[in-house]
Amino acid sequence: MAQSEETREEIRHSEDVQQNLREVQVLLARHRIVEGLVHRQEMPRHELVENLVHKQHIAELRNKLDELHPADVAYILEALPLDERLFVWDLVKTERDGDILLEVSDAVRETLIEAMDSHELVAAAEQLDTDEIADLAPDLPNEVMRDVFRALSVEEREQLREAMSYDEDSVGALMDFEAVTVREDVTLEVVLRYLRRFDELPDHTDQLFVVDRDGRLQGALPLNLLLVTDPDEMVSNIMVAEPLTLEPDDKAEVAAQAFERYDLVSAPVVDKQNRLVGRVTVNAVVDYIREESESERLSQAGLREEEDIFASVWDSVRNRWAWLAVNLVTAFIASRVIGAFEGSIEKLVALAALMPIVAGIGGNSGNQTITMIVRALALGQIQADNARRLFRKEIGVAMLNGLIWGGMLGLVAWGLYRSIPLGLVMTAAMTLNLMLAAVVGVAVPMTMQKLGRDPAVGASVMITAVTDSGGFFIFLGLATLFLL
Repeated sequence: MAQSEETREEIRHSEDVQQNLREVQVLLARHRIVEGLVHRQEMPRHELVENLVHKQHIAELRNKLDELHPADVAYILEALPLDERLFVWDLVKTERDGDILLEVSDAVRETLIEAMDSHELVAAAEQLDTDEIADLAPDLPNEVMRDVFRALSVEEREQLREAMSYDEDSVGALMDFEAVTVREDVTLEVVLRYLRRFDELPDHTDQLFVVDRDGRLQGALPLNLLLVTDPDEMVSNIMVAEPLTLEPDDKAEVAAQAFERYDLVSAPVVDKQNRLVGRVTVNAVVDYIREESESERLSQAGLREEEDIFASVWDSVRNRWAWLAVNLVTAFIASRVIGAFEGSIEKLVALAALMPIVAGIGGNSGNQTITMIVRALALGQIQADNARRLFRKEIGVAMLNGLIWGGMLGLVAWGLYRSIPLGLVMTAAMTLNLMLAAVVGVAVPMTMQKLGRDPAVGASVMITAVTDSGGFFIFLGLATLFLL
């Protein structure tokens, strides 16, 4: 029931975002139409009319943008062609620039930053926390980063240097420094008075972190216990003495798995001496999971990076050419395999009609296997001692599927061409090609991981190449041996 309600809420939010996009597009279209009409008219006070109309539509657009959450503005910017995107971007209030730059995709962020001067970029960065500035830093010009450093306090500079020192796939890159700390030797009443001094608590604060005088983590004080326990109780008596902790150099996927497994909202980050250095919150983890999921989908399709859908032709070509070149080579190899059996195909034309089925089913089966393996690798479920068992299991699944579906296709082939040998060859070829797909589907991602590469990179391209060439070779080879 709760899941159904959550799904309905997601659908409503998606519809709201789409409605906001349509409203902005309508306002942009109305602005272009009226502006074009005014330019074509020859009338007195032409400039005054144009100026009034221009201001009216800009005011409507600006008011609409001011109502929206930064994430929704980011979505709209990503959905607009470059000229309209920059026009809308100019209407966004300066104090919101930083938050929106954090929300847009990397490719779109580049186009927005290119349209801003140094002063605008510095002003946008100054509105952000140090961990958020670190997220933007790779896209900001060096002179802008120097100005940003000069504008920060000494403590903020150290935090920024620390945040920028971590790998982008580490816990340190997800961490923020807004951890609220208390001592264990005070009462809950003292803690409550301390919290009332804040204008607001940091986002996603579900627990306070208990530290000693040297900043070492002693435990965590959940807010729900703080609110329902006797105010005269000591912090040490109700705190969680050994909360789950992360270290800055831990892999970000480790944090993601912990948050998913234990339903965490926040978790403390400590150094080797157990000193509290920050915290990771669920919103940062969700963003990481989403970005990794998108990156995996792009990698499987052979795309090198996220692409702005309104990017220039040349930029899109540069992003896509590498795996297209690989695909061209593999397609040529598959054509040579077919060419090697031209004589067999001429003698038995049915082979030309049936061989795409063998290759196609093999490709689909291989993609299923490779998807499962990539997911298991991401979750850390595959180790050296269970890899062989996994190979045997996937080959067994492929063999059984091959016998079942290959047998059905064999019956179809027999029904169409009245040839029992052709049906048996079809069954054998299907089974062998599915087994080949299983071997490749397990071997490719595991090999990529051992080489330190993303297991999903080019996975679907590679599996299609192998099952096409292999399927053609197996089917036509068996047909040549047993039918001709």
